[in-house]
Amino acid sequence: MDLKDTLMEALGIEITHLSKEKVIATMPVDGRTRQPFGLLHGGASVALAETVASIGAYECVDQEHEACVGLEINANHIRSKRDGVVTATAIPLHKGKTTMVWEVKITDEQEELICISRCTMAVLKLNK
Repeated sequence: MDLKDTLMEALGIEITHLSKEKVIATMPVDGRTRQPFGLLHGGASVALAETVASIGAYECVDQEHEACVGLEINANHIRSKRDGVVTATAIPLHKGKTTMVWEVKITDEQEELICISRCTMAVLKLNK
């Protein structure tokens, strides 16, 4: 996967586990991902959540004929974080032919819940 000039590169997101049943990625909490008050930006958490859900969904489709895009995402920001690393773990709740729903839990180094998200992915047919 080429991350050059992507949001993943800009935010420092790294995939550490990839399968059809689980995707795990890390993201630093630093100047790239903090809001002006010094806390992890909620938008950075949402970007991390949609990233792991999108990659997981893409692993589940016929990549030659289908693509996946975010259709809807929600997030509850449970705990703040000022520095360190957060880890997102995405698991599929529903894998259909036209939509998928992935649950994403973002935790800190002590496995404390920082954010929980649910992302609905649309499965699109490619015109080739």
